[in-house]
Amino acid sequence: MSSRQVLQSFEEYQKARTTFVQTVAELATRPQNIETLQNAGVMSLLRPLLLDIVPTIQQTAALALGRLANHNDDLAEAVVKGDILPQLVYSLAEQNRFYKKAAAFVLRAVARHSPELAQSVVDCGALDALVICLEEFDPSVKESAAWALGYVARHNAELAQAVVDAGAVPLLVLCIQEPELGLKRIAASSVSDIAKHSPELAQTVVDAGAVAHLAQMILNNDEKLKRQVFSALSQIAKHSVDLAEMVVEAEIFPAVLTCLRDPDDYVKKNVATLIREIAKHTPELAQLVVNAGGVAAIVDFIGDTKGNVRLPGVMLLGYVAAHSENLSMAVIVSKGVQQLAITLMEETEDHVQGSAAWGLGQIGRHTPEHAKAVAAANVLPRLLACYLRADASEDLQEKSKTALKNILQKCVHLPSLEPLLRDAPPNILKHVVAQFSKVLPHDPKARRLFVTSGGLKKVQEINSEPGSALAEYITAINNCYPEEIVKYYTPGYSDELLDRVEHYQPVSAM
Repeated sequence: MSSRQVLQSFEEYQKARTTFVQTVAELATRPQNIETLQNAGVMSLLRPLLLDIVPTIQQTAALALGRLANHNDDLAEAVVKGDILPQLVYSLAEQNRFYKKAAAFVLRAVARHSPELAQSVVDCGALDALVICLEEFDPSVKESAAWALGYVARHNAELAQAVVDAGAVPLLVLCIQEPELGLKRIAASSVSDIAKHSPELAQTVVDAGAVAHLAQMILNNDEKLKRQVFSALSQIAKHSVDLAEMVVEAEIFPAVLTCLRDPDDYVKKNVATLIREIAKHTPELAQLVVNAGGVAAIVDFIGDTKGNVRLPGVMLLGYVAAHSENLSMAVIVSKGVQQLAITLMEETEDHVQGSAAWGLGQIGRHTPEHAKAVAAANVLPRLLACYLRADASEDLQEKSKTALKNILQKCVHLPSLEPLLRDAPPNILKHVVAQFSKVLPHDPKARRLFVTSGGLKKVQEINSEPGSALAEYITAINNCYPEEIVKYYTPGYSDELLDRVEHYQPVSAM
């Protein structure tokens, strides 16, 4: 047999290996093939090919493994149990940029599924190798490494701390400054995944200078980059007053408000979330948002959006209003009550309705003037309906009940309260009747209107326990009127009158 024939056998074997890994990598892109590949023992067949002498076979084998591990945690677990991770980590330091990208992809695909699998990636020493990849010249290698680090960090504070301890944060901040958009996006996303867990981790990100660089990109034209930028700034600002002030000091206002009109829903939602996370901390930060025109912009934003996208804006109005009477009045003046009322009426999701109910309660709880502004928007019957709805979530019922009580305890605008006399259950009714008992003794015009509108009649129809607070309030109302008027509207009094007519003996004419 000639040497050519011998070499031809090797060439055919190499060609077969190449065809095999390429085919598996292609098949692994389609979910319907995964179970068949798994049952055929594909993992054990791919593993030796990671050490193949042909670089393209190594890379394609890693790519195929990454695609398989990406599909479900069982396959990711198989990668861990097959001792494939140490092999990949070793190769990260030794191989070319194409293999490094594929290896980082496998690590990311394993880490994404659960904290336990992400811990396996940490335990095999992958973080140090990935951090070294962040210093590579090739942007696509940096991007793959940053992505894998973000997937490890996102699960919990311990894993995020491991990423920080490996020295990733300063290099991720440098990646944010690179010209490539893809790398900027992934680096900003990974910074967000680290900062979200605790004030200490967020402070680490701030100390590395991330805020200034993120703030410079808020008016970038790339939608996906802006999503990540606003997410990262939100995750930093949410933890404490100091961190929120750091974000504000990067001069994000008023430029950030223009992004509330961005065509991309995720950008808009993340901007609203950022403003909410700043405003929630203190009256001073909330006032800063108001002064920048933030509340008016958020009211417009709520009017232009639906569902979960509008949720952070709805919550922001509640947070601002909760701080003080003046800030609550700023929400009222900006027509925030009307938008929250529309949200309460339009939305079908209980958690969005619940946030709107909570916000309305925060606005109306300060003074009679605030309560009147809320009641005048006809939200009290709507809040009551949410509270009484049989299929409403416990959270929505609780928030609606609390909002009703908060508003009712301050509301002296009687026309808004009257509809509740008929429909409210006893635990809400006592607050409604209490307000009438406070106002009617001092307002003759209101007393007259209360009779002509049928309010007094409704009060007489209420069944109350003797000696209860409700009974006391009813007595206080009845004491505002002559006894014969109260009797006239008492249920059964008309029958009593008819009985008297029936038994009346006319005086005979002389």
